[in-house]
Amino acid sequence: MIPFLHEGWPVFFEDNHLLVVYKPAGLLSQGDETGEANLLDLSKAWIKERHHKPGRVFLGLVHRLDRPVAGAMVFARTSKAAARLSEQIRNRRMRKVYLAVVEGRPPSDEGRLVHFIERRERAVRIVPHPTPHGRESRLAYRVRDAAGGRSLVEIELETGRKHQIRLQLSHVGCPIVGDVRYGAPRALPSRPIALFASRIAVQHPTRGEMLAFTASPPQGWPWPGLETPDSPLWNWDEYLKDGFKF
Repeated sequence: MIPFLHEGWPVFFEDNHLLVVYKPAGLLSQGDETGEANLLDLSKAWIKERHHKPGRVFLGLVHRLDRPVAGAMVFARTSKAAARLSEQIRNRRMRKVYLAVVEGRPPSDEGRLVHFIERRERAVRIVPHPTPHGRESRLAYRVRDAAGGRSLVEIELETGRKHQIRLQLSHVGCPIVGDVRYGAPRALPSRPIALFASRIAVQHPTRGEMLAFTASPPQGWPWPGLETPDSPLWNWDEYLKDGFKF
């Protein structure tokens, strides 16, 4: 495991084709109109410095994590890798597994949730049937533990819609802890949500082998006992307080 930008912020894998890194909650996956720091640009800067690259660095964004979500993300280091990873996503060969701490308990200990999620501009919602803007959204889940009126749930996405996990869990009465946008009773400090991208598996774009990466839940995660001694910090704010510099 290579320190990434900051002690405790890991790079899970790097070669000439892929970069797999940790994203803290509160950090954008890519830049937007605010001009705030984002993982894509920080990763490019890290590659440029680490490998003494002149000129611009190519790094392809093939998937995203919502701003309040932490966990593992994969980037493509070449345009060929970006195209092949995007194809894996379209063909559902890239596997993405999440952990969530939710209010209450899902309707059964394991199962699938299937809903239609409609997206109009920046707004997303669940609708009862397909619409011109509504697409079928599926995930599988398993309850790993429950205590104190909350449940620890493992989720594997079968489709990848905006805010899909957040919407679907809220729709069955189990909003993610801290996710006030979708029904949680209160926010967490610094406003992350208890959703964590814990595992990702991809086919290497040139060698063809399957690669799987696992991230430990971060320090401060609201379900005790899952962190390891080298778990990263949860929030981007914590890195800034610690004097983050590149």
